[in-house]
Amino acid sequence: MTAKRTVKQVTVAASVDNGKLSKLLQNNRWFNELPEYCLEEMLALAKIRQLDDGECVYAKDDEPDGLYGVITGAARISNIGPDGREAVLAVLSPGSWFGEISLFDGLPRSHDTHASGSTELLLIPRKGFQQLLDRRPELYPLFMRLLCRRIRISFAMLEDSALLPLPSRLAKRLLMHAHNYGQTDDEGGRPSVQLSQESLGLMLNSSRQSINKLLKRLEAAGWLNIRYGQIVILDEASLTRLATGETSLEG
Repeated sequence: MTAKRTVKQVTVAASVDNGKLSKLLQNNRWFNELPEYCLEEMLALAKIRQLDDGECVYAKDDEPDGLYGVITGAARISNIGPDGREAVLAVLSPGSWFGEISLFDGLPRSHDTHASGSTELLLIPRKGFQQLLDRRPELYPLFMRLLCRRIRISFAMLEDSALLPLPSRLAKRLLMHAHNYGQTDDEGGRPSVQLSQESLGLMLNSSRQSINKLLKRLEAAGWLNIRYGQIVILDEASLTRLATGETSLEG
């Protein structure tokens, strides 16, 4: 993928509804752990980045510029192998938080991140973020939990790729995204995932066609509802049993 580095960046203006943005972020399962004053201070520091589809948020080995939250669209986190193939690590939906690792260790970015579709991001600049932590040291445990959660996810994905069949890996990836990056649908508060079938295929080292067939079987079983740009989890218990190998699509 060719990185398009030019972006439009402006500070949060008076016309931006901070209350609406705060509510959007709180819909995320991680953001809602943050105290209200933290969200307010973050929004006061924030800038908005507006990106077109495929535009580069930051590239591997870039110096860290800040902490990001997805307002609209999605952020696609990936790396390119020596043979030019792309390995998609995650596609983050609105309410998701990313870019924190480089802020804590001070090292360059470890992967590429691009906009997936027309995307709007909140950027908490690095200097402002560090000043916030200096003022609010009680926030460190919250961010440490986020970092530990990401580490656990990374180890789980490595283990899954070696040990689990594709149906179980798909179920586990859907649950992981729903609980760590996803939102709830508007109807019943059910966990949902905003991931394309192509992205799922890239993340699971499988074809879009194979992912499509499996999703249709999961939908026919009543475990999922596939909508345009969204997968709603209807039967989390059954999906969990599939993810852990306790059941199969035939059983």
